[in-house]
Amino acid sequence: MEYVTSHGTALDDKPEQPETSTDRRFFGHPLGLANLAGIEMWERFSFYGMQGILVYYLYYAATDGGLGLSQEAATSIVGAYGGLVYLSAVLGAWVADRVLGAERTLTVAAVTIMIGHIALAVLPNIAGVGIGLVCIAIGSGSLKTTTSSVLGDMYEKGDERRDAAFSIYYMGVNLGALVGPLLTGLIWDMKGFHWGFGLAAVGMALGLVQYLGLRRSTIGNAGHVVSNPLDRAGRIRYAVIAAVVVALIAVLAVAGFIQAERLSDIVVAITLVASIALFAIMLTSPKVTGDERKRVISFIPMFIASAVFWSLFQQQFTVVAVYADERLNRSLFGWEMPPSWATSINPVFIIIFAGVFAALWTRLGSRQPTSPLKFAAGTIFMGVAFLLFLPYAGGGANSTPLLWLVLILFFFTLAELLMSPVGQSLSTKLAPAAFHTQMIALFFLSVAVGSAGAGSLAGFYDTSNERPYFLFLGIASIAVGVLMAVGSKWITKMMAGVR
Repeated sequence: MEYVTSHGTALDDKPEQPETSTDRRFFGHPLGLANLAGIEMWERFSFYGMQGILVYYLYYAATDGGLGLSQEAATSIVGAYGGLVYLSAVLGAWVADRVLGAERTLTVAAVTIMIGHIALAVLPNIAGVGIGLVCIAIGSGSLKTTTSSVLGDMYEKGDERRDAAFSIYYMGVNLGALVGPLLTGLIWDMKGFHWGFGLAAVGMALGLVQYLGLRRSTIGNAGHVVSNPLDRAGRIRYAVIAAVVVALIAVLAVAGFIQAERLSDIVVAITLVASIALFAIMLTSPKVTGDERKRVISFIPMFIASAVFWSLFQQQFTVVAVYADERLNRSLFGWEMPPSWATSINPVFIIIFAGVFAALWTRLGSRQPTSPLKFAAGTIFMGVAFLLFLPYAGGGANSTPLLWLVLILFFFTLAELLMSPVGQSLSTKLAPAAFHTQMIALFFLSVAVGSAGAGSLAGFYDTSNERPYFLFLGIASIAVGVLMAVGSKWITKMMAGVR
């Protein structure tokens, strides 16, 4: 196989083996896996802890400590924020590939996230929401991309441990996703929203301290290469462009063109444009070889399937959050649990089953299903999850048993384990040499489209149309999965040796 340096020079030999690839101190994997999973665990603690109570903060009345927005505006803001998180993956990937390298970008991102959580905790009203969510979105998107990139750098291209490593990593970060909503929801119930946001800030601070303390001894040289460095003139040019974009957004916001109810639609449109542009840049770049170009093309149908999956999955924080507040029977032994606790059900299943999936892929080795087939199964399971809402659709308050929602979120989990860790791992394997981190950003852009789409779709949901809403989305997701399965052989062929 031919490899290309950041300057486009063809190499006949295999690239130098990463120094961490022989490290097996963490369950047969490099110890850096534990450090990266650790900072992502604390980032997910803060991220999901905050997001678990965010939609309620937005639409609860001021007398209950909220901002009193409409549910449509609240779910649109949450969807737009979710999309912006993953849209920011492009920014983080670009900075990593062209300016700082993945590892240094990761560190800056972690600091930015902490600043955002502090803003939500201490600044009142919509100002705190705006500053806090923008900082968290930019930081989280950059962190997610760069941690995946650094983790991928710890393994050689053909290392069969890769998918298992991403599954272990996924299990670790979901510890944070489990505990975060439980604790912030409890603090919100006892002390109010801003105390919950403050706890999220403390969690991110702990993650940053842990990562910096173990950084030198566990990460090694992973993520330090700037694969396509930008010259001085280029840095000035892009800095000016960034300033113009920020000024334009500010003007549009002040003029009233950017409204809360339309935010998710705007982010969907921006993200689709960014995705098409990034695909085009890779496919036309002279630094991309013939096999690399085929691999990028093979990722297009998987990008579409991923976007469909995430547009349903991320409704945990829009439609499902409202459903948990208004439809779910949350009574536990005479005590009513906070609705945000429903957010922790999925991470429980992830923690239980991520190891099972990791062991399964490791045991099967080269006999495991191809990535397109995993994607097909994931979208089908996601469709089944939405169809499971139908038996209780149209019911009244407290009409859905808690265990039924647990069953639905179990199917969410099966779908997620077939899509998310596999997609992250696949993006590192299909990446052209000159677009290493930006290929990972493409996967996260599919999540951005889906996350913002979850906010847009939530605008069609209300109590009068639950049955057609869940029925249509469930069938649509299953149809996409079937199409993926039918086209899996062609997609695998285009992947040019990557499974």
